[in-house]
Amino acid sequence: MAVKKYYVVWQGRETGIFTDWNSCKKQIDKFAGARYKSFMTLAEAEAAFGGSSVKSAAGSTDAAPVKKRSAGQQTVKTYSAAEIMAMKIDTKIFTDGGCEPNPGKAGSGIALYRNNKIDELWYGLFNAKGTNNTAELNALHQALIMARGEISSGKSVAIFCDSKYAIQCITQWAVNWQKKGWKKAGGEIKNLELIKAMFALYQSLKEKLQVLHVNGHVGVEGNELADRMSILAIESRNSDFTRYAEKLDIDALLAMRAG
Repeated sequence: MAVKKYYVVWQGRETGIFTDWNSCKKQIDKFAGARYKSFMTLAEAEAAFGGSSVKSAAGSTDAAPVKKRSAGQQTVKTYSAAEIMAMKIDTKIFTDGGCEPNPGKAGSGIALYRNNKIDELWYGLFNAKGTNNTAELNALHQALIMARGEISSGKSVAIFCDSKYAIQCITQWAVNWQKKGWKKAGGEIKNLELIKAMFALYQSLKEKLQVLHVNGHVGVEGNELADRMSILAIESRNSDFTRYAEKLDIDALLAMRAG
């Protein structure tokens, strides 16, 4: 008779306590930085994770009275430049949004790497009356669209965003907002229509896509370049989302005004 185990996933496509290995493996397989461990009892698993709903192979919640974490308590791991460079991923897409002041003039930027080399820069979506959060979401939305094309070409893809808000909107919070008719206890869901479109796209890609957090302005080249593009979007007032046509001179680009 097989011994019953409980699997805690701290970092994976979904986090929580899983009651079978196959469900656990689905969350961690080929997920960079995955963190998980098995426990012999539910109590040990709960103590290790800090409380969450238990998920079975069918995706349903067991009857065991386990406390759920609120969305605000869910965490997002931050990846360093060294960790990102070491990831064996074909396409790495860095996003950033800027707003001066906040709210104020906003724009979004993207730096796309193939085989760890900068290949494309994008900027635009200027909004004279925007917010930083909206600019971050717009950048992430464009990255998801780009990721879809890369994945359809057989590439492995990861998106790196410096906004935990943008990441959690689509990877953690939106699933519950959708279940509740796109409502939340705290009141209005800002940027709702944009989040709906992003969430639908993310759901179609999440089995083959990682959306990861990186701190801004700590010397991660891709993040810095995406930042420069967001400022270029503001300065040029470019309302479209446009590929940067000049030479990809990294030193010159990094010397541009930062956000």
